[in-house]
Amino acid sequence: MFTVNAIAAPSATEPLVRTTIERRDLGPHDVLIEIRYAGICHSDIHTVRGDWGSVPYPLTVGHEIVGRITEVGADVTRHAVGDRAGVGCMVNSCRECENCRTGNEQYCLKGNTQTYASVDRDGTVTQGGYSTHVVVNEDFVLRVPESIPYEAAAPMLCAGITTYSPLAHWNAGPGKKVAVVGLGGLGHMAVKIAAAMGAEVTVLSQTLGKKDDGLRFGAEHYYATKDPATFESLKNSFDLIINTVSAPIDMASYLGLLRLDGTLVSVGAPAEPLPVPVFALFGNRRSFAGSSIGSIAETQEMLDFCAERGIAPEVEVIGAEAVNDAYERVLASDVRYRFVIDIDTLR
Repeated sequence: MFTVNAIAAPSATEPLVRTTIERRDLGPHDVLIEIRYAGICHSDIHTVRGDWGSVPYPLTVGHEIVGRITEVGADVTRHAVGDRAGVGCMVNSCRECENCRTGNEQYCLKGNTQTYASVDRDGTVTQGGYSTHVVVNEDFVLRVPESIPYEAAAPMLCAGITTYSPLAHWNAGPGKKVAVVGLGGLGHMAVKIAAAMGAEVTVLSQTLGKKDDGLRFGAEHYYATKDPATFESLKNSFDLIINTVSAPIDMASYLGLLRLDGTLVSVGAPAEPLPVPVFALFGNRRSFAGSSIGSIAETQEMLDFCAERGIAPEVEVIGAEAVNDAYERVLASDVRYRFVIDIDTLR
């Protein structure tokens, strides 16, 4: 084991603090990544504040990680020292279950090993990317294309793939009408990606405050959901709705926006249950679905897709000392559109 600088949550109610954490020594199939940037995801905040269940404190979160590989294990073949590398929301899986064997390790039936707050293969608790270095099995490390700046690449490892995966799975593209609920960290990436896929994109946001941004990102239409007329005028309109918000929504109203065989997919994760009115599904043979992240292969596909089309998230880079303020600003929706920590400020 070796020690690295990090930021950790001591408890659900205390501010995050600078500290040190331990990383395992490299195994034969491991790589050591010197982290350059780490994105702040709403999931980080939910986790450290105990919204989703018990947490093994102290905990270092962060699953939007980019940097350079500085050392590789003896049997590593996928990566080399000096490579630009990324790590997303998972760092291992069982490799044996049906889902893993079909390349869907994000849905590992035994539970994939999350980048933080999971029990790792050596019995220790995984610690995330708000740190200077991380050791990861080579199979769960992504290649970051040279054309994507480090700081922009970080949020793509969660926000990018979390929105790309359902858009690809439900065939967003020419001739499809896609609505994106919320224009935050996830939502703005959903708009950019769906537009690049060729879909007709509509943003559904509480107000028109971000309309200019939404249109700039590729949306053709923008509506305020606080206006009751929105739900009446858009009934039976969309093939696919991507719900990116981490708060309860009126499911009946949103399901009513789907056309025949349309699907509403939730990728935001509110702490409260979302009650689904069954009769709202019966009309137009509508579906309600959930989608997690993507597989490693699909995440690489997303990075390459975005690199080829010049797609990147909008980021605000902060130093380590500003993390607690950034959390409060995320909760207040005061960021356009993703905070990214400059890890050099931790060294």
